[in-house]
Amino acid sequence: MKITLLMVGKTAFSYLEQGISDYSKRITKYCNFSCTHIKEQTAKKHNIAQTKILEGKKILESISPKDYLILLDHKGKSYDSLAFSEHLQSLKETYSTKKIIFLIGGAYGFSDQIYKRANAKISLSKMTFSHQIIRLIFLEQLYRGFTILNNQPYHHE
Repeated sequence: MKITLLMVGKTAFSYLEQGISDYSKRITKYCNFSCTHIKEQTAKKHNIAQTKILEGKKILESISPKDYLILLDHKGKSYDSLAFSEHLQSLKETYSTKKIIFLIGGAYGFSDQIYKRANAKISLSKMTFSHQIIRLIFLEQLYRGFTILNNQPYHHE
């Protein structure tokens, strides 16, 4: 299974980048994994709607129509860690020949075009997190999901 975490903008804080790097390396033990960045647009040059549209165009240019796109979005389906690991297993079985892309948008979210293109949406919490910190939170959960699937002693019930 090939998984990409696609993120709008660079990670601004070194402590988050350190954690992202650590969990990214851990995840590569379980699948072909990579992180990719899309250039963030600034709302100073454009209004919020224009910013989302411009970022959406960049996102669409960077993915293939064959890719399975999952948005990390507050409107998505929520999972606990065990259910998320089961979802990962299902993705692995169903889309083993496709690239699975988890997408974290920019500060203002996604354009309508991205919502239309998405194959699924996942919510990590009912709370709102910055698009910077959710990167680390998601990667920890992705790693946790793989350790659960592989019966490794990371997750405790």
